Amino acid sequence: MRIIAGTYKGKRLTAPKKLPVRPTTDMAKEGLFNILNNRYYLEHLKILDLFSGTGNISFEFASRGSKSIIAVDSYASCVQFISKTAKELGFPIQAIKSDVFKFLERTSEKADIVFADPPYNLPFDEVAKIVLLVFERKLLLEDGLLIIEHSDQTDLSTIEHFSEARKYGGSVFSFFIKPE
Repeated sequence: MRIIAGTYKGKRLTAPKKLPVRPTTDMAKEGLFNILNNRYYLEHLKILDLFSGTGNISFEFASRGSKSIIAVDSYASCVQFISKTAKELGFPIQAIKSDVFKFLERTSEKADIVFADPPYNLPFDEVAKIVLLVFERKLLLEDGLLIIEHSDQTDLSTIEHFSEARKYGGSVFSFFIKPE
């Protein structure tokens, strides 16, 4: 995996092989950050990265100057890798080991962007529950955005607050916004 822009542009990060993850591809990540760069000043954002895995998305936000990033994953080995790498690079990432649903039910942290990359085989109703919890618990700041990465075999357009979807190869980013 590699950081594609910012302070550490081009830096390769090698995650342990045994991690149970599917990192976002460089092509998809580049497309996503092109969209975000046109909407936000990334250095002012608070980020919540759910199902963070290798920390790929968290590291990209940190390299681009985001000052507050919380990465949540249920696997201790993922959290350890994110913590260790963030410390080595001086990134402002707080890695938390937790079930994402339990975390969402109890957190009071609000973010400009909540990014979720659940397993592609997560049942539709569980993915919908992520959206429900983020909006029900008011975890987005003003003009905030929930982004869910999922397989192109899944359509999330019927879930409340859906705004748009962007496809990159076999991956899709679905965007959800607060009602005006």
